[in-house]
Amino acid sequence: MTHSSDNPLVSVLEKQPAVILAGGLATTLEDRGYDLNDELWSARVLLEDPGAIVQVHGDFLAAGADCITTATYQASLPGLIKKGLSLEQARAQLNTAVDLATGARDEFWSRPRLRAGRVKPLVAACVGPYGAYLADGSEYVGNYAIDDEELAHFHRERFHILADSQADLLGCETLPCLREATVLLDLLDEVPDRWAWFSFSCRDALHLCDGTPFVEAVELCSTHQRVAGIGVNCTAPEFITPLLSAARAVTDLPLVAYPNSGEIFDPTRKSWRAGPSHSALPEAASEWLSLGISVIGGCCRVGPEAIAELRRTLLD
Repeated sequence: MTHSSDNPLVSVLEKQPAVILAGGLATTLEDRGYDLNDELWSARVLLEDPGAIVQVHGDFLAAGADCITTATYQASLPGLIKKGLSLEQARAQLNTAVDLATGARDEFWSRPRLRAGRVKPLVAACVGPYGAYLADGSEYVGNYAIDDEELAHFHRERFHILADSQADLLGCETLPCLREATVLLDLLDEVPDRWAWFSFSCRDALHLCDGTPFVEAVELCSTHQRVAGIGVNCTAPEFITPLLSAARAVTDLPLVAYPNSGEIFDPTRKSWRAGPSHSALPEAASEWLSLGISVIGGCCRVGPEAIAELRRTLLD
């Protein structure tokens, strides 16, 4: 499949060699003292202190991000309703999350000193996996106890709301299994004027979290129109090179990498500890760019300072 200039990621890559993504929204909020020990995770702050979301978006933009993602990873309609919102209120929160991100982007872009030498940043409406709603770590396993029809029902209305929003594209991320990607690709076909990137969570250098070879997911996504890019997120940095080198052999779409910091999360203690690739992101990114990985950022535990260093390494 050839690149299309309608693709929002390609529109940036026509002007510079890489698209710098933001880092981890939720873990940045945690670093600032917010308690996200909640089924809604960062969406809890969306409800309780939306100004904090705007501040984090602004800080990532000021750090050099060419694309920020909305606080909708865990903001599913069923999850919001479970917290006591009506259906209409839940729908409104999804649009609010997009408005917060686009407002932060537009405020940034309105300031000539900040925008100098930059492309206008994109806003990606985040579509998290079903496992994020379960809030039990299933996005790192993918063994969902529902069938594809139920999975499509879970995703469909949120997907359409975000597709109808002011966002520049959708970011389908942390997908642990091929069948969830298949469901979301079918939904993408329902909104033919929209682009979306597809990013998977992987358990090692070869496989999605459910054991499917990553290359199979890349091949599947590459056959669909309006896939803006394909990649990996919330995965250890040391797996990026082998995963996306294999992907480059089977697709010419932009490759996306936004791994976590390399730290390891202890779910019992709810704390992080150093891993084998901790703090390796900016150093590794130069190699990734040389391999044709052109959409690069961070996920959990990657804050604005790391994104600023990433931009300096790749573009400045």
